[in-house]
Amino acid sequence: MEPFTLVFLAALALSLGTRGWLAFRQIRHVRSHRGRVPEDFASEISIEAHQKAADYTTAKTRLGFAHSVVDSLLLLALTLGGGLQWLWGLWSGILSEPLARGVAFIVATTVIVSIAEIPLAAYKVFSLEQRFGFNRMTPGTFVADLAKQAAVGAVLGIPILALVLWLMDRAGDLWWLYAWFAWMAFNLLVLAVYPTWVAPLFNKFSPLEDPELRERIERLLARCGFASRGLFVMDGSKRSSHGNAYFTGFGRTKRIVFFDTLISRLKGEEIEAVLAHELGHFRMRHVVKRIAWTFAVSLAFLWMLGYLMQQEWFFTGLGMESPSTAGALQLFVLVLPVFTFLLQPLISMYSRRHEFEADAFAARYSQASDLVRALAKLYRDNASTLTPDPLHSAFYDSHPPAALRVARLRASLQGG
Repeated sequence: MEPFTLVFLAALALSLGTRGWLAFRQIRHVRSHRGRVPEDFASEISIEAHQKAADYTTAKTRLGFAHSVVDSLLLLALTLGGGLQWLWGLWSGILSEPLARGVAFIVATTVIVSIAEIPLAAYKVFSLEQRFGFNRMTPGTFVADLAKQAAVGAVLGIPILALVLWLMDRAGDLWWLYAWFAWMAFNLLVLAVYPTWVAPLFNKFSPLEDPELRERIERLLARCGFASRGLFVMDGSKRSSHGNAYFTGFGRTKRIVFFDTLISRLKGEEIEAVLAHELGHFRMRHVVKRIAWTFAVSLAFLWMLGYLMQQEWFFTGLGMESPSTAGALQLFVLVLPVFTFLLQPLISMYSRRHEFEADAFAARYSQASDLVRALAKLYRDNASTLTPDPLHSAFYDSHPPAALRVARLRASLQGG
């Protein structure tokens, strides 16, 4: 067995084993706190809602680990099981032009992975989410979404894929730098076109009509110095009863979006506080910082790919006997998460720090007490657990645990 094969198998076992251990901790911790609502939330969340959140979290955690097992088995089938090598041989016999062959190979792999994930995705929507009263999606909408996602992925993804493969073959030793510039331009283009061209394919966006709420929000925008191209309500209720708010785009494409489920459940001052939190991310340049970090990491990864594609052991150790630029790119994309999984706590920590900063911003430009009430309602209505396992949360959660967020907000009310 190749040395790199052993390294890959060890990393995969460590990754999957850690995921299983964390899932076990999460389920055990949430269950052990199922019988009592934390004191800070007792006035807003009933014991029935708290127990529903515990059961929902447990079910999601189990499904998440099952998904990890399926992903690991599929990865082994594609690599050491010879799946990628078989696909490469298949397309080599059909297409003689290298660029077309490379694009077809990666697209075919993507299609296989996507199809393999459909059963678990359907189970989550029509069994798990249905059981807890969140699903409002019909089978027709589910299939239509899959078709639209595939079409958008093809229209946006195939051209950039072809460009990257062409650069890998033709641009010399610095191809990874040129590919990085192309990748940056592509991502910025997607950010620009998504609000007005892509998102409306999946949801209906209507102007916010409530005059009192609109006036309240416009006053908040003026205080925060935020210029938006519009306030919109999204029909999120046609797929799920979960609620949220966000802003999207940049430059002249910036727009603020509220889920209709959020507006139906929160009072005007609570919606204002939630939006103030989201605006905090913008005003404190969290979005720009995350984009910058993403670009920096992608540059490092592309440089690493440039090195690995020249190493025969990278291909043979992962089950491909025919080295190629397309094979290198596909292998790299598939196995990278296995080797970077243990970095997840750092990413989560960075994200949680931004959430605390956005909460503090919201407390300055709206009322912290309104945000506390809004968070309690969102945790209740979305069945988010109030008692996650600390280690599981540190690994996975991009937002701080509810108790920590509320404690900080209440401390700000007391001037602490």
